[in-house]
Amino acid sequence: MIVFRDPRDVPQGFGPSAVAIGKFDGVHAGHRAVIRRLKEAAAASGVDAVAVTFDRNPLAVLRPDRCPENVVTVERKLELLAELDLDATLVLTFDEDLAALTAEDFVADILVGALHVSTVLVGEDFRFGRGGAGTPALLRELAPQYGFTVEVVDDVYLDDSERRVSSTWIRELLIAGDVTTAARVLDRNVDVRGEVVHGLKRGRELGYPTANLSATVDSFVPADGVYAGWLVDHDTGIRHRAAISVGTNPTFDDVMRRQVEAHVIGETGLDLYGHDVTVEFVERLRGMVAFEGIEKLKEQMAGDVVEAERVLGRTLH
Repeated sequence: MIVFRDPRDVPQGFGPSAVAIGKFDGVHAGHRAVIRRLKEAAAASGVDAVAVTFDRNPLAVLRPDRCPENVVTVERKLELLAELDLDATLVLTFDEDLAALTAEDFVADILVGALHVSTVLVGEDFRFGRGGAGTPALLRELAPQYGFTVEVVDDVYLDDSERRVSSTWIRELLIAGDVTTAARVLDRNVDVRGEVVHGLKRGRELGYPTANLSATVDSFVPADGVYAGWLVDHDTGIRHRAAISVGTNPTFDDVMRRQVEAHVIGETGLDLYGHDVTVEFVERLRGMVAFEGIEKLKEQMAGDVVEAERVLGRTLH
């Protein structure tokens, strides 16, 4: 997938293209439905399939007091979009200049001028241009003038829910620690990626060594607690079963920031320091609590490992 960071980066001969526009935060099941339809439309017309997205939530500029934390970083979003076999993604810098661009100029300069769009796909609630004046209805008004068609993609719902799939819902589920439902909304496991760094080595002293992720990770970290999941070592390509801890270790009360730690089940002497890893969350086992003494903590950790093995034994990935 080609990534353009500015409309001026798009070469003159690029296109024509079918374009889907959105924040694509998390690249969840709803976004994936849009991308599937985009690829179908592009294949039917013999044009390039292109996503247009933003380098930040527009609220970070328009209403910073109301801007939520991203589900994934921009780079992680691009990785997820690339996995869907798009031809290209244009990442627009959402700054004061872009916020001031009229909806008509957005269409003329970016969609038509840079991408030579033949089909535009958006969700019903998509807004663009200065003051959010751009709507699917406006796109349809402008379409004949510029020679493109417009398709509004329906919202996506889980089979047993009346709530539409959205990044807002995913954040709520992660804040609650419900990684199982979040995985259904995302259409993939909840995960975070980072470098394994040195910690206090307390897990090793207790008989359960952990891989501690750096403070900088690429996704929204779920609620404090203990989870069953997987540790994927990108340096070796090996996928390990894991019992995962998120929090500040209240039994000792000397950890200053939330940490993601993964104990690899059934492995001894594994050296992961400096490795690039992804921790995937499958199911929350319990909340984070302070224990009265080391022995009770060790007893609980042993139980957590057994429960994590049970959970992972009935999952395929």
